[in-house]
Amino acid sequence: MPQDAFTLRINALELNAALSGGRINRINQPSREELSFIIYTGTHTVKLVLNTNARDCGAYFTEDERENPLVAPGFCMLLRKHLQSAEILEVSTLGFERILCFKLLCTSDFSSCERVLYAEIMGKYSNLILTEKGVVLGALKMTSLDENCKRAILAGVKYTLPAPQDKVNPLDFAALQTVLKEADGDRARFLFTHVAGLAPSTAEMIVSSYKGGDFAKHVYDFIFSNECEPCVTQTDFFARKVEGGIPFPTLSAAQTYFYTKRRAEAQFAQLKRKLESAASTAVKKHEKRLALILERKTAASGAEENRVKGELLTANLYRLEKGMKSCVLDNYYDGTELKITLDPLLTPNENAQQYYKKYRKQKRTLEALEPQEREVKQELDYAESLLAAVEVSASMDDLRSLEEEMLAAELLRAPQEKSRKKKAEIPYRTFEKNGFRIFAGRNNLQNDRLVKSSAENDIWLHTQKYHSCHVVIKTEGKKVPDEVLLYAAEICVKFSSSKGGRVPVDYCPVKFVKKPPKAKAGFVVYTDYKTVLVDPPEDSTLFPDKNA
Repeated sequence: MPQDAFTLRINALELNAALSGGRINRINQPSREELSFIIYTGTHTVKLVLNTNARDCGAYFTEDERENPLVAPGFCMLLRKHLQSAEILEVSTLGFERILCFKLLCTSDFSSCERVLYAEIMGKYSNLILTEKGVVLGALKMTSLDENCKRAILAGVKYTLPAPQDKVNPLDFAALQTVLKEADGDRARFLFTHVAGLAPSTAEMIVSSYKGGDFAKHVYDFIFSNECEPCVTQTDFFARKVEGGIPFPTLSAAQTYFYTKRRAEAQFAQLKRKLESAASTAVKKHEKRLALILERKTAASGAEENRVKGELLTANLYRLEKGMKSCVLDNYYDGTELKITLDPLLTPNENAQQYYKKYRKQKRTLEALEPQEREVKQELDYAESLLAAVEVSASMDDLRSLEEEMLAAELLRAPQEKSRKKKAEIPYRTFEKNGFRIFAGRNNLQNDRLVKSSAENDIWLHTQKYHSCHVVIKTEGKKVPDEVLLYAAEICVKFSSSKGGRVPVDYCPVKFVKKPPKAKAGFVVYTDYKTVLVDPPEDSTLFPDKNA
């Protein structure tokens, strides 16, 4: 990320032009390392973000609405106390450091003074520090006065700059000329290691734009030129044009797009891992329970054999004596001879009763295990359907809908209520083909609602022998063409647990789809259906979700 002094200098010019003369109306702290300022510029209101996270550090405008905690953190309260209604006099960089200076005129009923908010954009060392007359009033990240601390940051101490690097400051042109006389070989690497305030990508841009002449002058002119052609690539944003970059009108707009996209990707990956873990845990739990039940069934599987032994002993009591360790009797059930082990301390009748007792116990066990096995298999099937749905999720709406279902099923621990806002209902996946609307559920709860809310002549689809979303084609009384049916079947396969090969998809009118009483969410039975074989779609762009 080229969040270096070169980029910050251009960023400061943009911020100064946009914010100079503006007033701070509101200050919030949506996360531990990020603050947002609502600023009225005189013509309109903007939202400025100051982020000190190691991966996302920067200062840029945004329109994102992030949820704020009900109780503001301490540093946010400090800024509200000192900077509420403050006028922004100037935004600049401090020398050629990676530090933005917000000079503020703070006026109250009894006093007026200037304060400076320093935004140190330095990767993992990023910080926000509020000062008055050079003395620290508070900081987002405080340090102590212990002997190992190179730079104390706490209220009451004098604000000092970070320790300088062993590099030349490009503001000193004479020193820059001297050091660049030794530049040879990999010049980009030399610039990065010998000139302060340059990221590797910036050094490469400087070298690639060099066409000959005084190299030191070229470096100086490049760094301190106000030329700006912001763009964003897959991996970074830049203040100058790069090949393959998406152009933006301002550097702030480029940063906003880049960080918003990366934050969304990180949130998606984090939530997906969380839901996958919860669903996998549920699957393993029910697999373990099922294995124990099957083990007990196997142990009790000799019930009929014990009943037969008890009957044969009872029928042959006259031939047996106490003290016998075993006997061989004719089995009149299959015409064979059966060897039966006996307890020599028991009478023949007592041995027969022992076998009857084992039979009754095993029979009770089998009767008790049957409903347990049925219930566990249903639970396992439901957990596997959730895991399959998580794996094919393609958007945050998909994951949030599954999160709601898992919370309702108590597979996730419900978080403490942090917001007074009522969450909007997440819509179905919505598609369109040849004038027909097609809906697909994002989770099992939506699948149930989709079937329940559909007309009886709408067409319902689901993969055969695989977990998948429920898909409904809204017919509105019209006959569904084959290409629409095939398109809907491909949607069904796309959001299913199938791994490849041709997949059978069943379809029928919604009136033939029924939900059994007390069945798990998403479970239905259906009749009068037909089946179409579908190849898994290769190009996902052929299925644009209207609500994505």
